[in-house]
Amino acid sequence: MKFKLPAVVERWNAHPLLATWDDVLAAWKARDKSRMHSLLFGLETDAGHHFAVLLMLFITTSVLVVMLDSVIIGSAPRLHIFLVVLEWAFTLLFTAEYALRLWCSPRPMRYARSFFGMVDLLAVVPTYLALFLGGAHSLLMIRLLRMLRIFRILRMSEYWSEGNLLLRSLYAARRKILVFLFTVFVAATIFGALMYAVEGPEHGFTSIPRGVYWAIITITTVGFGDVVPQTALGQAIASLVMLVGYSVIAVPTGIFTSEVLEELRRQRMTKSCPACQVADHENDANFCRHCGEGLGK
Repeated sequence: MKFKLPAVVERWNAHPLLATWDDVLAAWKARDKSRMHSLLFGLETDAGHHFAVLLMLFITTSVLVVMLDSVIIGSAPRLHIFLVVLEWAFTLLFTAEYALRLWCSPRPMRYARSFFGMVDLLAVVPTYLALFLGGAHSLLMIRLLRMLRIFRILRMSEYWSEGNLLLRSLYAARRKILVFLFTVFVAATIFGALMYAVEGPEHGFTSIPRGVYWAIITITTVGFGDVVPQTALGQAIASLVMLVGYSVIAVPTGIFTSEVLEELRRQRMTKSCPACQVADHENDANFCRHCGEGLGK
């Protein structure tokens, strides 16, 4: 079979991802806001889904461009210029996309103030700020936040219920966790002041805050090693602090786990049978465990 380049190009141009741009241009030329809205915001249509996938590819590529530019800057001037031009092309593309979202949105200000609206805006602002402020170009990594849209692309919205469960568990355990953190901070302050008194500035403990810093990184078992006790008494105190760190590191995990289990128990108790009123069913249960009656949705 003879290979035909025009046929390959024609097949490539007909790919759904590339054909999506034709839909966007057609909607813009026709000034059809509803069609544009379904492309940019909706995933119920194939075109909207393909546009979201294509957007993820552009976001990923733009982030890789920024990362590569930070590696070769100063060593490959020509490649650096090419990457800068490419980054500006992505910026202009995302700027046009943001403007189209504002244009086709029924409530533009509501979109602009939403989480994704703010992220979409922050994805393009750093490039413009880089013209006036040095170092603002590195803020382009904010575009990674736009990858959160992948949850919508992959139809993973049902997992938000599990995420809400974790958030509710954290909120329920907030007082216990705050008390725990306050207790650890008090202990770190005591140990830091003690090490300042024992070791002194000649061994790196130049102040009580410096000692508190050492105590925190020791309790958390990080141990940078930039400040190390030298005396025998200081090393004995350090050993005690390490043991305290290993003993308390599991406390917040236990608190959070207990709250998650309690939240799961509350969810099970809220699903009761409409026939016999028996509760304590799993969230995905379809029939009553006692009488077999359908539980509904």
